[in-house]
Amino acid sequence: MEKKIVALLLAGVMLLSLCACGGENRTNNTVAGSDPLTTDDVIEVIVTSHASWPFNEDWKVLDYIREGVGATVNFTSIPASDASTKIPILFAAPETLPDIINGTSAQSVNIYIRQGGVIALDDMEEYMPNYNKWLNGLSENEYTDIVSLRKYHDGKIYFAPPMGRESSQNVRAWLYRKDVFEKHNLEIPKTFDELYEVCKELKTLYPDSYPYCIRQKLTNLNVSGASWKPYWNVDLYYDFDAEKWCYGAAEDVALEVFTWYHKMVKEGLMPSDFMTMSTSGWQELITTDRGFIMPEYQTRIDFFNPLAREKNPDFDLQAMIPPIAREGGLAMVNKYNVDPVGMYLCNTRDAKRIANAAKYLDWFYSDEAVELVSWGKEGETYEVVDGKKKFILDGTGTQVTSLYGFSTYGMFQRFDPEAVAEMETEEIFETREMVLGCTMPHFNPSSYVSFNDEEMSIIEMNATGLGSYAQEMITKFILGQEPLTKFDEFRDTLYEMGLEDLLKTYESAYSRMK
Repeated sequence: MEKKIVALLLAGVMLLSLCACGGENRTNNTVAGSDPLTTDDVIEVIVTSHASWPFNEDWKVLDYIREGVGATVNFTSIPASDASTKIPILFAAPETLPDIINGTSAQSVNIYIRQGGVIALDDMEEYMPNYNKWLNGLSENEYTDIVSLRKYHDGKIYFAPPMGRESSQNVRAWLYRKDVFEKHNLEIPKTFDELYEVCKELKTLYPDSYPYCIRQKLTNLNVSGASWKPYWNVDLYYDFDAEKWCYGAAEDVALEVFTWYHKMVKEGLMPSDFMTMSTSGWQELITTDRGFIMPEYQTRIDFFNPLAREKNPDFDLQAMIPPIAREGGLAMVNKYNVDPVGMYLCNTRDAKRIANAAKYLDWFYSDEAVELVSWGKEGETYEVVDGKKKFILDGTGTQVTSLYGFSTYGMFQRFDPEAVAEMETEEIFETREMVLGCTMPHFNPSSYVSFNDEEMSIIEMNATGLGSYAQEMITKFILGQEPLTKFDEFRDTLYEMGLEDLLKTYESAYSRMK
């Protein structure tokens, strides 16, 4: 009887939290009991379906999750392309919320937290012994790089932090056509001056090519930012050496960056439409001997090599040591290998459902879960060969991710790094240590910073307009549509548009995450 009374009280508190000023949820969960889940307990889960490995109800990992959790788990998938429109609709009508949603962006989850639609893991400790054990066992560096980035501005964690895929997820590297370089006895460039010269040689050899072949708007300027200055990004970034927030486009080094890129576009050494180029158009350049060197996802090696070798058996895209752009720069890329995904508990206003959802999420932090969601079961999804686990494949070339669902959205929180390595091809594995050794030690926290109401008003007032103006002018500088002599005027305008206030706001918000 006492449990029911307390549960009802909690449900009331959760309801009130949705009506509180600012919509923030500060529920203090005191529901007693931590009985294990049974098949009578139904957990509704929404997962994002990635286009490269679309959700499949027949995945083995789903069976292992249901078996390990012990509950009746219903999965609903939403295509990644639809998530930004469909998930907000659920929060607009709380009675439609599932128990768990898999998130792929801290900033979007922060919006739902502000609405009072997400429950803090800190308030569910009674139901999460595995999570607490994992959390307390982290080293200081692990906590900083994995957990601190998920802190909301009230100091709590709402968006469950993942661990285990850092050696693979979003790893960036400098890639080059090894076969083309060897064929023409070209040296791998160690500096950006050498990069420029080798691109000129390649342009002579392949007149229709864009030797330095980049895409994704200004993203790859950021990937290679450490070549110019440690941690440098064209927009907002945290300089871990100087311990301060910066806006790269407003720094002196930016003029050098824009000048170099303008030269590359002017001489036809990189695509002039890099800001708008489609992925398919870029892929065509790479596979038809019209693109030879680029900062990119390292996994692109596994994408391009099998595809291009169907027509060109010699095609060999590999990773290289990053070139240095200037004195003070590093032979490194900026860190991107921070896993952006994770689950969060929805405020369904039902105390029992919320408690059960917490138990569900907690299971994923157990050692049992790590084994099952990373490897599965011996004889079913893996076998042991010479003392080492090997995934059982179907002989069609289907990747483990698509075959069994391992490492897909919403199917893990902790993951075995050994399983990650086993999923990689030899070509990725051979250069992985080198690539990670050329990766900056800290991730730019700009995409994870959480703001309070006052800070958010400053961000909303300044960030969008300033960012749009900066991107427009940077593009014009690089394409030669605006003279680089206007750089000082450009920088002054950024400050007139509120850059100083923006930097102070990020500094204030970030200080709470440390």
